[in-house]
Amino acid sequence: MEEAGLIVIVARTGEKAIELAERMAPDIILMDAVMPGLDGFETCRRLKQRKELAHVPVIFMTGLSETEHIIKGLRAGGVDYVTKPMVPDELIARIGVHIANARLAQSARAALDAAGRSLMAVTRDLDVRWCTPRAAVLCDRAGFAKPDGGLQRPQRVKDWVGGLITIPQPRPTGGVHGNELDLADIHFVYMGQTGPDEYLLRIADKTGPEEIEALQTELALTPREAEVLLWISQGKSNRDIGDILDLSPRTVNKHLEQVFAKLGVENRTAAAALAVRTVVSASFS
Repeated sequence: MEEAGLIVIVARTGEKAIELAERMAPDIILMDAVMPGLDGFETCRRLKQRKELAHVPVIFMTGLSETEHIIKGLRAGGVDYVTKPMVPDELIARIGVHIANARLAQSARAALDAAGRSLMAVTRDLDVRWCTPRAAVLCDRAGFAKPDGGLQRPQRVKDWVGGLITIPQPRPTGGVHGNELDLADIHFVYMGQTGPDEYLLRIADKTGPEEIEALQTELALTPREAEVLLWISQGKSNRDIGDILDLSPRTVNKHLEQVFAKLGVENRTAAAALAVRTVVSASFS
């Protein structure tokens, strides 16, 4: 590899590999499966859990050639699996291809960042591989941010992602296994699989604080009543709103009765229309 112009840094244990990778930010990692301490599979998983290293391609280069080992390596986050004995020229070619692909992916993510897109790539367990700044802001606002910059694991979101992964296409447009998921103030859309154990989500702020505040101020509603009304204006049923706000449908109906009384309207359509006018008016004031 050095003869091919590559700078090679060697780590003999998984722990040392992680330490060096954090310090050096390599372009690519060649990983043996059998090492003292952490094996290669666990080392790869831990590398992929670090947001600053998740984009670095990992090629397994090992004597373990059984199908189960190959699958294990790819599921751990590897992009390729080369068994010994290897052909040096072939390995160099693979390294070049994976470095080029990784750089293209990084360029695409930088473009998404610049465009202000709200996208996030997560694993099956909701570990964040990468996200755009706008997505990070929305997750933080909705209480999904963790101190280390990752994503919380609310069971409903985890079940939804797991269902999308396991259920074949075509998928329904709604329900627990639909392509979209509404929560209290954040909306997820599943965009598809973008890599081994990497799934792309688009995030939208469905109930921004400005809209809630406008309904509270202009219509003299409580915060919860304003939330219920805003979701009514977006066409959600009482059961849907209950799921989103973690309320029973009966409680949602009680809030809605109070909203109707305060607004002087008799049905959902009239309440929704007034809510839309109020939000639009506030946005232009």
